[in-house]
Amino acid sequence: MLFAGNGAARLLTAPAILAIAANLLLIVAPLALNVAVDHATDSQHADKRYLAGAAGRFGRSRALDWAGAELILAALALLATGLGWGRWQPLSWAALIVVAQLLYNVEPVRLKRRGFAGSVAFGVASVGLPCLVGYTAVAPHITADVWLIAAGVAVLSVARTVWWALPDQAADTASGIATPTVRYGLVRTHLAACALLVTGLMLLGWGLGRRYGPAGAALGLAAHVVFLGIAAAQLPATAAGNPPTARSMLKRTMPVVALGEVLIAAVALMF
Repeated sequence: MLFAGNGAARLLTAPAILAIAANLLLIVAPLALNVAVDHATDSQHADKRYLAGAAGRFGRSRALDWAGAELILAALALLATGLGWGRWQPLSWAALIVVAQLLYNVEPVRLKRRGFAGSVAFGVASVGLPCLVGYTAVAPHITADVWLIAAGVAVLSVARTVWWALPDQAADTASGIATPTVRYGLVRTHLAACALLVTGLMLLGWGLGRRYGPAGAALGLAAHVVFLGIAAAQLPATAAGNPPTARSMLKRTMPVVALGEVLIAAVALMF
């Protein structure tokens, strides 16, 4: 929603506050759902057994109920933006998020076991669509540059989802989950992640450049370019059969991603 202009002022409006709350719920709820349904797979993964342990202690049924309640609250918040301020697009985008996350996690479709289709569903629903939820809560029309920005961050999210599958190959194979690494192997999956990162950077840079100029684009892309460099540098090790571990990815690389998201928001506030 920051891309709609007027800086932080828009964040203080009621539709913006409701959309922010809804987006948080739409991001957190599917993660709880994913942990609950992935309990068997995570228990076979050395770096993710803590997730399986947490799900076991909290209770799988309770986690599913919690995720469902959060999704309902998100829908109610966005329903309020429609009824109160005539902003119905956020609810439509949120519905797509819910559908994509359910298709990703729930049988009989469960896109997670269908190669790159799962990565696309999860990546787009986690970042690209929430971007549109927020923007349409405060702006009536999606402009061309915002479409490019949303597409860029969505593709970058898909790329990270593909990349994140690298350390999961053994556990996914054991549990019969045909993620990209299981279907296509480590090297091709890693190359696909890098190609998607390049594509996402091009789309994001195009959108930021149109809206904020070259300086805004450079700042918004900086950390994500670093992330691409890190991912590319990991390719030789992956080719040798030693992909990055989930622990190292979480502790050393994901902070770079978080910084990248912060810088994109900073561009919208500063330029």
